[in-house]
Amino acid sequence: MSTSTHPQSADSQQKFNWRIFGPGILMASAAIGGSHLVSSTQAGAIYGWQLAIMIILANFFKYPFFRFGTDYVYDTGESLIAGYFKKSKVYLWVYFILSVLSAVISTGAVALLAAVILGFMLPASIELSTITLSVIVMGVSWVFLIAGHYKLLDGVTKWIIISLTIATIAAVIMAAGKPTVMTPDFVAASPWNLATLGFIVALMGWMPAPLEFAAITSMWTSAKIKTDHTTHRQGLIDFNVGYGTSAILALFFLALGVFVQYGSGQEIQTAGGAYVGQLISMYTATIGEWSRLLVAFIAFMCMFGTTITCADGYGRANSECWRLIKGQSEINNKQVFFWTTYAIVGGLIIITFFTGQLGAMLKFAMISAFVSAPIFGWLNYSLVNGHQKLSPAMNALSIAGLIFLAGFALLFLASLTGMIGA
Repeated sequence: MSTSTHPQSADSQQKFNWRIFGPGILMASAAIGGSHLVSSTQAGAIYGWQLAIMIILANFFKYPFFRFGTDYVYDTGESLIAGYFKKSKVYLWVYFILSVLSAVISTGAVALLAAVILGFMLPASIELSTITLSVIVMGVSWVFLIAGHYKLLDGVTKWIIISLTIATIAAVIMAAGKPTVMTPDFVAASPWNLATLGFIVALMGWMPAPLEFAAITSMWTSAKIKTDHTTHRQGLIDFNVGYGTSAILALFFLALGVFVQYGSGQEIQTAGGAYVGQLISMYTATIGEWSRLLVAFIAFMCMFGTTITCADGYGRANSECWRLIKGQSEINNKQVFFWTTYAIVGGLIIITFFTGQLGAMLKFAMISAFVSAPIFGWLNYSLVNGHQKLSPAMNALSIAGLIFLAGFALLFLASLTGMIGA
C-alpha cells in the first residue's frame, strides 16, 4: 500500500477527525435553499407525497457527477474548472459566462428570501424595508467572507447544518403529530402530465444544487486540501455526508409541505417570498403560535447559509476562470475579493431593480440549470473517466444518469417548443 504524501494523513486515518468535514458540508449548505425551502415544500403542499420519487431520482442520478468534483481534485490536484480548460477553451468560456450570470441572479434571489424571512422574525415594533433587510443580509455575508475567507466559512457552516438538521427534524415530528385536517371536498391533484413538467423540472434543477456546483465544490476541496491536508478517502466521507444530508432534508421539507398545507383548502402561493410567509403562517395555525420563530429560524438558516456559500462559491469559481483565461499560476486574494464582491453587489442591484421578477427569475434559473445538467454531467464524467478506471457500478450509474437528465431535458424542451402537446 502506498504512503500518502499528506503529512497529517496517518493520524487522521487512525481516528475520526471532525476537521475532515468541509466542502461536502458547504455544498449541502448551498443546496438547502430555494430547492428545499420553496420547491420541496411547495411540492408537498400541492401534490402530497407524489413527487418524493422525483426528488429521490434527481439526487440519485446526479450523485456521480457531483462526486466527480471531489474525485478529480484528489486525482489530479486541480479543479474541475481547470479540467474544462484542458478539454477546450470553449468549455471554460461557457462555464465562465454561465457562472458570471448565475452569481448575481442566484445570490440575489436567495438573499432576498433570507431578507423576507428576517422580516418575519423581527418584532412588530421594528419595521424595515425589504431592501434594507437585503442590505443587512448581504453586508453581513460580505464581511463574513472577506474577514474569514475559507477557514471561517468552513467552521461556521458545520454548525449551521447541524442546527438546521435538528430544527427541521423536530419541526417535521411536531407537524406529523398534528397534521392539517383535509377539507371534505379536497381532490388530490396529479403532477403526472405535461402541464406540470415545468414545475417538476424546476424542482429537479436545483436538487440538490445546479450541476455547475460540482466545479465550485472542487474549488472548496482544493482549499480544504491546502489547509487540512485531507486524503481522498476523507474527502469522500465528507462529500457523502454532505450530499446525503441534503438529499434526506429535501424529503423532510417535502414532509413539512404535506403535513402543514396539503389538503388544507387554501390556495398555495407560488412566489418565493409570499410562499415562505404563507408557510410560516399556516404552520403556526396548525401547531401553535409558539412555533413561529422555530419555523422562521429554519427558513432563515436555509437561506442565509445558501447566501454566504453562493457568494463564496461563485467568487472562487469566477476567480479560477479568470486565472486560467489570464494564464496565471494561481488565484490571488484580490481576484477572490473582486468576484465575491461582484456577487454581493450584483445581487443587491438585482434585488433593487428587479424585485417583482425574482420569482420568475428563480424558476428560470432552476429550469436552465436542469437543461444544462446533461452537458456538465457528461463533461465531469469524461474528465474523471480519463484519469481513473471507474467501477462497473459507478460507470453504469453515470450512463443511466446522463440518459435520465438528457431525457427529461429533451422532453421539457419538446413541450416548450410545442413539438408535443399538453
